[in-house]
Amino acid sequence: MTKLSVNINKLATLRNSRGGNVPNLITSAKDIESFGAEGITIHPRPDERHIRYQDARDLKKVVTTEYNIEGNPIPKFIDLVLEVKPTQVTLVPDAEDAITSNAGWDTLKHKDFLVDVIKTFKENGIRTSIFVDPDVKMVQGAAETGTDRIELYTESFAHDFAQGNKEAGIKPFVDAAQMAHELGLGINAGHDLSLDNIKYFKAHIPHLLEVSIGHALICESIYLGIENVVNMYLDRLK
Repeated sequence: MTKLSVNINKLATLRNSRGGNVPNLITSAKDIESFGAEGITIHPRPDERHIRYQDARDLKKVVTTEYNIEGNPIPKFIDLVLEVKPTQVTLVPDAEDAITSNAGWDTLKHKDFLVDVIKTFKENGIRTSIFVDPDVKMVQGAAETGTDRIELYTESFAHDFAQGNKEAGIKPFVDAAQMAHELGLGINAGHDLSLDNIKYFKAHIPHLLEVSIGHALICESIYLGIENVVNMYLDRLK
């Protein structure tokens, strides 16, 4: 069965936009797990515009399912991960000013760097995953770094699915997943997966271990829950 890890970055964005501690990330993470999620994902960036480095430390104390920390392995991030020791670290090559992740690793060009970083994390008992595009060559390169898993960057699939081109959109992901499995790599996936496209993606990707979903899940939660909350307010105002 494919595990669902919920990325709570957007909850941190909402909290930070107002100051204070609403929504409370600790309470949110515990509740999300109690609702059945099998993991919590965070992606702290150097400017701490959503998840703060202290959040990563605080969440470690309460997350009882899989704890996944994503990010670009700059020295500050590496130190944080080694301190917190999550279940998994997902390496993402995003620029410091990136709004969101927008590309996978060139695992051939950056092989030596990735080998060194991954060795450090694995020596500390932390499972490693590399964010990659659905490119067989990049998957093959990932296998040579010593990583445990890859995370398929699924934005192109989500775009093609929305445009009615789901068959063409899924094919490179099927090929990449098959290659990863043949090479002994675990397979994760994430980015723009949603209630609309997740069933189709899961049905066509063999050996899918985990999906990490944040933006769509939080947006869907707001929309699907807003009718209930509006009526709760109306009831209290009677």
